[in-house]
Amino acid sequence: MAKKILIIDDSAAIRQSITYILNQEGYETTEAKDGQEAIDMLPTLDGIDLIITDVNMPNLDGISFIRKARELAKYRFTPILVLTTESQGTKMNEGKEAGATGWIVKPFSADKLLGIVRKVAE
Repeated sequence: MAKKILIIDDSAAIRQSITYILNQEGYETTEAKDGQEAIDMLPTLDGIDLIITDVNMPNLDGISFIRKARELAKYRFTPILVLTTESQGTKMNEGKEAGATGWIVKPFSADKLLGIVRKVAE
């Protein structure tokens, strides 16, 4: 059965790129344009195996999204990867404290993305 991945990014191009890469490998994807849209969607989604979120987004940023998602019993232990241009340690620590599982710095290659996704979603 295909693993289900939620992709959260305010850039449609990034969402489409990640969706394309993951769909080619047999993953099922759902997209949200920001953290608030994703939080609103979470109760209706079934069996999400992994969440990939951007950090800098309007309405609800990635770190705040992670905190809110971790408050929901259903998503307490779901792996969450943070996808960002931010490579400073402070942001990474903030993400870890919020409950992020891992970090992918943009720009990234398809191979790098798939390697990390396989590691945390399988």
